[in-house]
Amino acid sequence: MTSRPARAWTVVARHVQDRVDGWRSGSPASQRYVAVVLLGLLTATLAVQTLSYGVAPVGVVFVWLLAGMLLLRYRPLLLLVSWALVGTIGVAVSDALGPGELESSRISATVSLVVASALVLLQSSRQRSGLPTLLGETVLSDLRDRLQRQGTVPPLPEGWRSESAMLAADSVGYAGDFLVARLDEQAHRLEMILVDVVGKGVAAGTAALQFAGALGGLLGAVPPGRLMEAANDFLLRQESDEAFATAVHVVVELRTGAYEVLSAGHPPVLRREGGSWRVDTARGTALGVTAQAEVEPSRGRLCPGDALMFYTDGVVERPGEDIDDGVEWLRTTASDLTASSGLDGLPRRVLRRVSRGDDDRAVLVLHRLPDPAQISR
Repeated sequence: MTSRPARAWTVVARHVQDRVDGWRSGSPASQRYVAVVLLGLLTATLAVQTLSYGVAPVGVVFVWLLAGMLLLRYRPLLLLVSWALVGTIGVAVSDALGPGELESSRISATVSLVVASALVLLQSSRQRSGLPTLLGETVLSDLRDRLQRQGTVPPLPEGWRSESAMLAADSVGYAGDFLVARLDEQAHRLEMILVDVVGKGVAAGTAALQFAGALGGLLGAVPPGRLMEAANDFLLRQESDEAFATAVHVVVELRTGAYEVLSAGHPPVLRREGGSWRVDTARGTALGVTAQAEVEPSRGRLCPGDALMFYTDGVVERPGEDIDDGVEWLRTTASDLTASSGLDGLPRRVLRRVSRGDDDRAVLVLHRLPDPAQISR
C-alpha cells in the first residue's frame, strides 16, 4: 500500500507537471498563474525589504525580473516590472523619510534596476513570436528536432547502407540544408531529396521546415520529374524574392541497384565506381527561379561496392574560388579517405576536412555493400 507522504508527493508532482505543460502551451491561464506566483514572490521580497533592507536588497528584485523575462509574455511582464519599480522606489523613499539612512549604494542599485527593467521590457517587446523568451527557444528547438527527424533515412534492407552528417552555419544548430527520404512498404524503392534553401542559420531553418513539409507529402506520391516541377511551383508562390533553393533527388531500385538522379542547380553528385569517385552528369536550374525549371537527369546502376555521395554547396564553395575546383577537391578528398579507411563514417570525416565557413554543410552517402562471396575470394 502506498504511504500517505508518497501519495501527497505524487499529487504535488502531478500538479507541477500540469502547470509546466500549461505554460508550454502558452495559454492565457498559464500566464496568469505564473504572473500571480511571481507577483507574490516579489511582494514578499518588498515586505522583507521594508523590515530589513540588508536581508532583501534590490538585487533580489532582479531575480524576479529575470524570471519574468524568461517565463512571461509582454503584458504580464509589464505588470511585474511596474510593481517592482513602484515597490522598490516606494520602499526607498519611505526609508529616506523615516529614521533609516539611504546609502549611495542603494541609490545606485535602484537606478540600475530602472535601467534593467527598461532593457527587460525592450527585449520582451521584440519577441516576434509573442512568446516568452524561454518558450520561444523551446519552440525553435522543437522545429529543429522535427526537421532532423524528418531527414532520417529509413532502415534499409540487407546489402545497403546510408550515412549522413550535417553542420549548421556558425554552429547555431539551425540549418537551411535538409533531407527528406522515403522507403516504400515493400522496401524495394528508396527516394531521397537533399535540399539547400537560400540563406543560413535560423532564417533558413524556418523556410526549410516549411519546404520540407511540402516535399514530404509529395515524395513517393508523384513521379520524380513531377516532384521537381511541384517544388518549383511551391517556391514561386512564396511572397519573397529569396524563395529559391537547390536540390538533388535520387530514386534507387534496391533490388537491382538501378538509379535516377535529378539535380536542380545543386552541386554534382559523386559516384564511386570501381574504387574511384567520379562526377555525375545530372544538371539543372535552381528551384524557384524560373517558371520552367530545366532538369537533365542521369541514370545508372549501383553494383556491389558502389556508392553515391550527395552534398550541399557549403562543402565545396570557397570565397574567390571556382566551384568546380571545390568539387574536384571533394572528389580527391573522398578518394583518399575511402582508400585509407573505407566508406564507414565517410560523411563525418569529409566534414572534418571542410574549413569552417558561414554556410550550412551536409553530406550523405548511399552505399551498396559488397557481396560477401566476392570479399571472401
